Amino acid sequence: MNKSVWIIIAIVGALLVSAMFSYNTLVGMNENVIGKWSQIENQLQRRGDLIPNLVNTVKGYAAHEQQAIQAVADARAKLAGAQGPAGKAAADGELNSALSRLLMVAENYPNLKADANFRALMDELSGTENRIAVARKDYNDAVQVYNVKIRSLPTSLFAGMMGFGPKEYFTAEESAKQVPQVNF
Repeated sequence: MNKSVWIIIAIVGALLVSAMFSYNTLVGMNENVIGKWSQIENQLQRRGDLIPNLVNTVKGYAAHEQQAIQAVADARAKLAGAQGPAGKAAADGELNSALSRLLMVAENYPNLKADANFRALMDELSGTENRIAVARKDYNDAVQVYNVKIRSLPTSLFAGMMGFGPKEYFTAEESAKQVPQVNF
């Protein structure tokens, strides 16, 4: 065989090796992008799981407090409407009992349990929000590396033929620019 045939075989071989290397690299990069997106979804699910717990903790705390306050208000109304010494004594006993329950709530729940639970859930939610931000950044970084690779030579010559197209960046929606309002 002459020299030009060997040169052609070498060029074709180099192109095939380059195409295989590019393909394998793109497969790895594509899987990296998919994995990074999965982490965003994972953290969004975590946030979705935490929010109902946070809301229920707040509702439970508020309901517990409202129950104690309502018991005091009801007992006070009974005392105001009570007739005679026996009625007044019974209403006063009920008011004292309701006040004792309210004091227990004030001493034990707001600072020790409900407030601690609320703060713990808020910390978890805040941590999850930070994880989501990091996962979004990691995803966008992986998309950038991948998109640069498929647009760079020589990979760009093979990427389209091998079914590798550009990936979309994670971008916040316009509504995300507005400050959310939380009402309990």
